[in-house]
Amino acid sequence: MPTTEFKVMGMKDEQCLRLVMNAIQDLPGIEHAEVSLETGEAVVEHGPLVYEGDVRGAVEEAGYQTA
Repeated sequence: MPTTEFKVMGMKDEQCLRLVMNAIQDLPGIEHAEVSLETGEAVVEHGPLVYEGDVRGAVEEAGYQTA
């Protein structure tokens, strides 16, 4: 199963974390996602039809930068 790892910048509190998690989990084909508020690290396991750009794009549409 493909795994995408990246940093999410700009999260300040639990509300930000929820927005990021919801943006990721709303994508079809997401198997598991973990995002750390402390480190900003995101690890997303997804099906083969979901690409890293899709995941990053969803987070960026929610108002956060990725690296």
